[in-house]
Amino acid sequence: MSQEQWTAVDRYLTDQLAPEDDVLTAALAAGDAAGLPAINVAPNQGKMLQILARIQGARKILEIGTLGGYSTIWLGRALPVDGRLISLEADPTHAQVARASLARAGLDKIAEVRTGPALETLPTLEAEGAGPFDFVFIDADKRNNPHYLEWSLRLTRAGSVIVVDNVVRDGAVADPASTDPSVVGTREMIELMAISPRLSSTAVQTVGTKGYDGFALARVLA
Repeated sequence: MSQEQWTAVDRYLTDQLAPEDDVLTAALAAGDAAGLPAINVAPNQGKMLQILARIQGARKILEIGTLGGYSTIWLGRALPVDGRLISLEADPTHAQVARASLARAGLDKIAEVRTGPALETLPTLEAEGAGPFDFVFIDADKRNNPHYLEWSLRLTRAGSVIVVDNVVRDGAVADPASTDPSVVGTREMIELMAISPRLSSTAVQTVGTKGYDGFALARVLA
């Protein structure tokens, strides 16, 4: 199997099951125009997040890592009209692009982008009593994944769902000798998932337009 074949399969699945509309296409174009890195989730991954949030019956969603708001739109569309989504983004330019895309999607009344390092804004959410969140999507700097997981547990409830993107790292996650901060952070997070009595967790490998990677999925038990 090759990257070319993975991409062709993703294209077929996306065309059939998760086609983009003008709003999603415009969000990607806005990110490109602003020079944002093309590291957003693929359309079929965005649709998967949306379906998971709908299955969960989520009314409050927390996203850690906004980028240009592409995944935020998929998740925001899973919410009821009185739902709430808070997305945390460290880069002010990324946040500005995301806010414009969310407004274009008609989600600016229920989706909010907060700017600043997540480890600084997460305590603010706790102080405000913004939680508990029903669904958390973690897709930010990987070195801090263990901290994001710990904060997610503080801001969720029994029954909440936590999804973490990019956990396979082209297979490097299986290398205990890796000194890559993203790999080290991801391994520490997975090991925390494994020992936490509050979580039932799993992880899967994926291939597609984004190459070889994977995601972790956890349910909060208590």
